[in-house]
Amino acid sequence: MPDWAKGRLFSPMAHLAPSLSRSPRTAMLPVVAVLALAVLAYAAWAQVEGERGIAAVVSSSDIDVGGIEVDVRGDNPEDARARGWAEAQRKAWEKLDGPSISDGQLQGLVSAVVIEQERIGPRRYIATLGVIFDRARAGRLLGSGVKARGSAPMLLVPVTMSGGGNLVYETRNPWQRAWAEYQAGASSINYVRPSGAGGDSLLLTYGQTTRRSRTWWRNILDQFEAADVLVPIARLDYSWPGGPIEGTFSARYGPSSTYLDGFTMRAENPEQLPAMLSRAVARFDAIFERALADGKLSPDPTLNLGTPDLDPALRRLMEIGRAVEAQERAAQEAESEEPTAGETPSPTPTATPTPQVVSSYAVQFATPDAAAYDATLGAVRATPGVRGATVPSTAIGGTSVMSVSYGGSIDQLAAALRARGLSVTQSGNSLSISR
Repeated sequence: MPDWAKGRLFSPMAHLAPSLSRSPRTAMLPVVAVLALAVLAYAAWAQVEGERGIAAVVSSSDIDVGGIEVDVRGDNPEDARARGWAEAQRKAWEKLDGPSISDGQLQGLVSAVVIEQERIGPRRYIATLGVIFDRARAGRLLGSGVKARGSAPMLLVPVTMSGGGNLVYETRNPWQRAWAEYQAGASSINYVRPSGAGGDSLLLTYGQTTRRSRTWWRNILDQFEAADVLVPIARLDYSWPGGPIEGTFSARYGPSSTYLDGFTMRAENPEQLPAMLSRAVARFDAIFERALADGKLSPDPTLNLGTPDLDPALRRLMEIGRAVEAQERAAQEAESEEPTAGETPSPTPTATPTPQVVSSYAVQFATPDAAAYDATLGAVRATPGVRGATVPSTAIGGTSVMSVSYGGSIDQLAAALRARGLSVTQSGNSLSISR
């Protein structure tokens, strides 16, 4: 063996061999970390990618009459279609209880004809159509002007329950499409309809509709510039593939998921499902408009905790409460004054008792468990001046809301609760308390 191959020239290899034997495991650690990050990034991207958004149609104040069925014959397909459209216009005008006018005048009032379904034969036309009348022209004959919006902006969260799953915007679905295609311009409800694309599917889920935390809801409503939330729920039960579909619908609103009304519908087959859902949307709009007229769709005051603005009526009640306090202090000072020697004390005029105003205030309180719930509720009910306390929204493990009837102003209620050892945060006409 040559001399250069002997000695310590190759001795470092003896030290390198052990490190080389561990290098595969050591080198795999950053690879595994990179793969894990890639998987997480893909999972996050997969939750928002894909075709899931359906943009809502532009709202118009025109008069839309849908679901007009026609079955007419003509000399050829074009003639049958023209006859069918003319008949649909007359039927739609009759639905509106419009006065008797000529076909030429009626044609001048129509701005569009919407084809919902149609079948065209050599001499026959069968279709389901919608007719849109221009409100500016037809309104004069119908005796109605443009209906003004009467509600605050309401975030719409349409929920579909079918096959054991609850969908909102996770995938495109017929219920979401029915609301997106609804012409809400003539409604008194100011709908805020998200498209469902991008991050909408992560924020607006069925789980969010069951939350009671006002902080969560306020953050979401602020992103969509809405004041409150409407939740139309459609439960679709399929008898068998291609068979009848039973629809059970319920209308709810607000972070407390308050029930408004419900109804049922039936579609004989999947082809009739879009028409059934379109009719259901119109029913929902009527329910929401009726609730608005009854004063039920006022924005929840607990959603505005943290805003400094006061309602004028509440400000007036506070002024009345302060005036009552001033009168009581003046009466006490008059009683404490003693007459000077030689003077006959003049009788003190009896003050006319001022009726005490009992007001209702929204009070949020943390309820991590049932014991905290009972303790806080008992402390509030035992507070002097409290006439009653009810809990319209209970969330064990979160934040509950109680409605407190108190004989005085909200400032007095806050002071009375502090005297009971509670920590009170006051904002506007709402309070937030904790022990």
